[in-house]
Amino acid sequence: MASQQAEAMKKLYREWKAEMARKPDMGIEEVRDLFDHWGDLTTDPAGVDYTEVDAGGVTAMWAVPKGCAEDRVLLCTHGGGYAAGSMYSHRKVYAHFAKAVGCKSLILHFRRAPEFTHPAQVNDTLAAYEWLLAQGYQARHIASLGDSAGGALATAVCLAARDKGLPQPAASMPISPWYDLEAKGASTRTNADKDCLASEALTLAMAATFLGGASPHDPLASPLHADLRGLAPTYIQVGGDECLLDDATRFETLARAAGVDIKCEVWPEMQHCFQIMAGRAPEANDAIARYAAWVRPKLGL
Repeated sequence: MASQQAEAMKKLYREWKAEMARKPDMGIEEVRDLFDHWGDLTTDPAGVDYTEVDAGGVTAMWAVPKGCAEDRVLLCTHGGGYAAGSMYSHRKVYAHFAKAVGCKSLILHFRRAPEFTHPAQVNDTLAAYEWLLAQGYQARHIASLGDSAGGALATAVCLAARDKGLPQPAASMPISPWYDLEAKGASTRTNADKDCLASEALTLAMAATFLGGASPHDPLASPLHADLRGLAPTYIQVGGDECLLDDATRFETLARAAGVDIKCEVWPEMQHCFQIMAGRAPEANDAIARYAAWVRPKLGL
């Protein structure tokens, strides 16, 4: 049974959904204002320093826990449908990850739609990865990490790096990844009454904004259509009550068939990106601890 603390996410998501329904013509800045409150669900972890940085032309923020291994990095991409969310809304949750793993997080503030459409977001993430390599960080000491749209980017950067002949990062950790831009997964409908935020209509509207005319079958936009051979070891967590549940489980099947070292955990009764409740909900804390335990040996920690 879900904890009482987890109810806070349901409440926030219902408020967002009601506000968007009340104002169907809501502008992008209003949507961004709503999603900026994601961070309200996260406690501010102590003992972390933050510094903004230009990461190869991409605005980003370092989250550096005191006493961490500073030669290991989590390359973090935030959720928000490629249009909302920011390095500020996700600063705290990715600091929790950094503390749990014992390394630094580089949280990207990639270009957002509709001002910049696909593949700008993938290009920014790849540029930041290349910047890390140029700074002397070894690929085997970097892991990609992201939630929702950022979860897809955590996978897409591995695909883009492979296609460019760059070494794979040590691991990839997508959270509730948004892989299907056509909302074809059965869970879009079977979980419609359980998911407090997502819906088929919202998914398709955000996909159109992000794609800007590009094909929803582009493998860097929708990794369900990608050749997954050679992909870095991948660990996905997804909520059992999400519309995007099948995005994760279908990807797991495809990745395993391609020989990828992959695991996918479904967390019963959890909402989209429930890990954002870090420091408040026991499910979020447990989930982050599991990610950390899995990735530490892959980073050599």
